[in-house]
Amino acid sequence: MKKIFVTMMAFSLTIGAQAQQDDGMDAMLAAMIAAKIHQDSIDTSSLVAVYDYECQTQDADGKAVTDRMKVCLQVGQHCTRSYPHRKFREDTDGYESLAPDNLPLLRAESFCFMPEVWTNYPNGKVTVRDAIVPTPYETCEERKTVKWTLNDDTLTVSGYLCKTATCQLHGRMWTVRYSEDIPTSAGPWKLCGLPGLILEAEADGIHRFTIADIQRIASPIYYETNAITVKTTEAKLIKNRIKTFGNRLYLKNPIYYVGDLSTTDVTHDTEGILVNNVYVNNKAHVYQPLECK
Repeated sequence: MKKIFVTMMAFSLTIGAQAQQDDGMDAMLAAMIAAKIHQDSIDTSSLVAVYDYECQTQDADGKAVTDRMKVCLQVGQHCTRSYPHRKFREDTDGYESLAPDNLPLLRAESFCFMPEVWTNYPNGKVTVRDAIVPTPYETCEERKTVKWTLNDDTLTVSGYLCKTATCQLHGRMWTVRYSEDIPTSAGPWKLCGLPGLILEAEADGIHRFTIADIQRIASPIYYETNAITVKTTEAKLIKNRIKTFGNRLYLKNPIYYVGDLSTTDVTHDTEGILVNNVYVNNKAHVYQPLECK
């Protein structure tokens, strides 16, 4: 097992007064120290797929907005990992996670509520990592078979001839396009189990994954061990997300539900805050859960 330590790097601050700058630097140093995350390499990818993810929603004034981010899918011999492409760049290319050019990515991700998903890790199980500030949560449950309905519709996606399948998953109806020319049953997020890589997926006119890049490269698939992660069940995590982010107070104050932050690592910038290495924007959008139940 390959073991490394990743230390989160400097968080850019825009603060007027010198005293505030000093306080910000102290907070930044504390965040850097607290952010050491132990990673184990649990598999090696043979294929890396990058998806453009979009979510159709509204801002606090009811104006239609589209939230976007890139999602990386690593496909290994034994397991897969679906997670923000930003983190993949950090793991493989040495990008500094909190460098100024990464801040727009962190802000975009905070609107999208995209969890990290390890499929078939541990063997026969699915592990999910997500955060409801200030707490990171993790679930680990038996891998369930997605009940797909296959049909005869075909479509070309990024040059690949794809077949179509549909399923009900966690309360949403998904329509996906998959290519048997790429022999893997993997897909983004929790979508998987078809005889070919999922290249496109859409649910209820709200959520959409579209393939952006496919590379056949070897890269370590990491599982992060975080000492402050709270173990819970899938059902409880879904219920907690909906209760927290679906509350009408969330649009007015995105951290309405957070208690005393004085004992938590918090760093401010002009558009939001970083709490235990999770970014929260000052402005919120209507929560559109990937999982309704």
